[in-house]
Amino acid sequence: MLTLGVIADTHVPDRRRSLDPRVLEMLRSRDIHAILHAGDVSSPGVLAALEQIAPVYAVRGNRDWLWLRHLPFERMMTFAGVTIAMTHGHGTWWRYFLDRPYFMLYGYRHERLLPRLLAGFRQAEVIVFGHGHLPLNEWIDGRLLFNPGSPHFPSKKNLAPSLGFLHIQDGSEIRDKRNVLGEIVTLD
Repeated sequence: MLTLGVIADTHVPDRRRSLDPRVLEMLRSRDIHAILHAGDVSSPGVLAALEQIAPVYAVRGNRDWLWLRHLPFERMMTFAGVTIAMTHGHGTWWRYFLDRPYFMLYGYRHERLLPRLLAGFRQAEVIVFGHGHLPLNEWIDGRLLFNPGSPHFPSKKNLAPSLGFLHIQDGSEIRDKRNVLGEIVTLD
């Protein structure tokens, strides 16, 4: 079994001074192969801290324009034969500004974003994203859509801070849900 740590929306230092120590403890407590950061890292120091635990693959979020503009907006990766797409989820800047009033009026909803993710990453067996600070671990049309939530700022008051793990059956093709298991872990 190969395990990946998944995190998004850390927002250090733009919204929080430092990474919650429980995040590092949780990641260290598992035998992880790599860490995927789905954007809104905000500071290179977060990536450096995570790299002390395992190799880190990150994408650029809408808050990463200053210090992390070198990060790609999307990544396609393969782990144990499973194709994983990763994006922050805000899309183009044009799409981000069109979505913003909707989210301000109605709150963040995955339903607005999921059709775009499914259409944009047809070749991916797992799609990892962030942006909404709202966890999701759901199989749709034979693909796992996975958002670990935020370890610092859940989008709803009744949600606990969270991160995630992807468990991949080593050496197997993803043909059904038993080969990849997503796990959301709360910090409270």
